[in-house]
Amino acid sequence: MKLHTEQTDVYCPYCGESIEIIVDSSQGTHRYVEDCFVCCRPIEMEIVIDGDDFYVRASHEDDV
Repeated sequence: MKLHTEQTDVYCPYCGESIEIIVDSSQGTHRYVEDCFVCCRPIEMEIVIDGDDFYVRASHEDDV
């Protein structure tokens, strides 16, 4: 399986800090939890793949 990765920035929904993440579009649309490196709170990441494009939704873990 060939990896298709790209770096992007999202903002922590708790503290507002910019966080750099790597998106692997070969996984298709998916969700995962990543802790903010500043405030250590869990961020629910939703990666939506649409053809060659993607978008990331970062939300409070309780918002899901």
